[in-house]
Formats: sequence, C-alpha cells, structure tokens
Amino acid sequence: MDSTAHQTLQLGHSPDPDDAFMHFALAADRLDTGGLQFEHKLEDIESLNRRAVTGDYEITAVSIHGYAFVADKYALLNHGASMGEGYGPRIVAREEMALEKLQKGKGLRLAIPGEWTSAHLAAQMLIGPYDYGLVEFDQIPNAVESGEYDAGVLIHEGQLTFQEQGLVLLEDLGVWWAKETGGLPLPLGGNTVRRDLGDLIPQVSSLLRESIKYGLDNREESVKYSLQFGRDLTLNQADEFIAMYVNERTLDYGDDGREAVRLFLERAHKMGLIPAMPQLDFVR
Repeated sequence: MDSTAHQTLQLGHSPDPDDAFMHFALAADRLDTGGLQFEHKLEDIESLNRRAVTGDYEITAVSIHGYAFVADKYALLNHGASMGEGYGPRIVAREEMALEKLQKGKGLRLAIPGEWTSAHLAAQMLIGPYDYGLVEFDQIPNAVESGEYDAGVLIHEGQLTFQEQGLVLLEDLGVWWAKETGGLPLPLGGNTVRRDLGDLIPQVSSLLRESIKYGLDNREESVKYSLQFGRDLTLNQADEFIAMYVNERTLDYGDDGREAVRLFLERAHKMGLIPAMPQLDFVR
C-alpha cells in the first residue's frame, strides 16, 4: 500500500491574498497529491514564526528573518518566496518626519507586526534601534492614524491602502534595500518544510511548486478565491498585490534572489540582529 495514502500534513500560511493564491490549488483539490492531504492552518506570520520554533507544522511559511531561528528544524524551499522587487514593507506616519526621529530614546514609537518579521529586521538595519510595540499587521494603519503610535511598519495589503487613511510614506524598505545592494530584491518570506519528513520532502516540495504554478496559470480563478482574504481590497487591488509577491520569482528564487537572502541574513548577523547565520537549503 502507498505509504503516503491518507497522510495529512499541516500547512501553515498567512491569511492574506498572496499566500491564499499560492496554495489555492491544494486548498481546492486541483492537484493529484499522490495520497497526501493538506490541512491549511491560517495564522499571521509572526505566529507562524514562533510555532516553527517547536516544529508545530510540517510545512510552514516563515519570515526570512524568522528562518534564522528555526533552520535547525526546517529546510528552506527554493519556491514560495515573497520578494520585494524594488518595493517592500513601508514605514508610514501621520506626517512627514526624518527617520532619525524614530531612533530609540527620542520619544517616538513604531508599531511593528512582529519581532521576527523581515520588515522589522529591515527597518532596524535602516533606522537602528527604535522603540516599538507589537500590533496585529492589519491594525497597524489604525494604530498610527489614531495616534496610538507615531509610525508603523506595514506588510501585506496595507502597503497599498495606507493613503486612504491619510498616512504618508516615510520609506519603502524595498526601495532602500535595492539602493543598498545594487538592485537586489528584498527577501521577506519563504516556504519551509520540516527536516524530519525525510524522503517525503521532494514530493511535498514538488506539490507546493505545482500549486504556485497552477495559480499563475489560472490567474482569474485563483485571484477570485484569494479576494476573500483581502480585507476590503477590490478585485483589482487584490490582483495588484498578488502580482507584487507571487510571480516567476516565487517559482524559483533565482541566483540573485538566493544571493539576496544570504546577504540579508549575513548583514543581520554582522549587526548582531540574529544569533547565527542559518543554513540555507533552497530545496527544489
């Protein structure tokens, strides 16, 4: 009997349009999974980062920042990446200000979506240490607009809609990173598989890549499905956001994408922002 028959694997990903788009084919049974079943576990990226420490899910999205803390348990796949191609998480505020005013001890606070998010890591690289508070990613625009925080680091679809709340852009971290690195994309998130799956890893990896390709090849159907995770996005906005983070780069990091991940984490390690340089697998 097929050893994978009726085996269920837990697949952790964020409840946002780009992750929903990537995994639509699996969620909607559009693929022959060879007996494997996938239970989708939708949680914000910081919760997934923390769950990965104890290996809760066999497959999970993590921040590239978060991967530095879980590389002993998880292998990074060569697909499923979220990369900012000259754009990325955005630092916003109610009014224009110099980024230096956000440095630690100057009396201002940033709302961030998680301590292990790549957005927080990139912001620290740019600004230096700062005072911050943890806020659910979709509530950060409200927290800044209300005055609870002086500025915020936006991920997911908030990057497209913050101006509707009267907020102004202080810095696009993807633009900053591209200038810093001669045009490399900003690595934000990746898909990982737990190392103890062993011989099952190639099959799992192949199915996850097939699911991404299905979404890209069947865009209209996949975008419509993903819209339910868009939190007030229009269909066009959802399509724009998905195009930003699910594209040919998501099928394969590419040489420059893999170099960007290495450089991002090497710089973080040299700056003392992560404890060690993790093993980078890029499993195909």
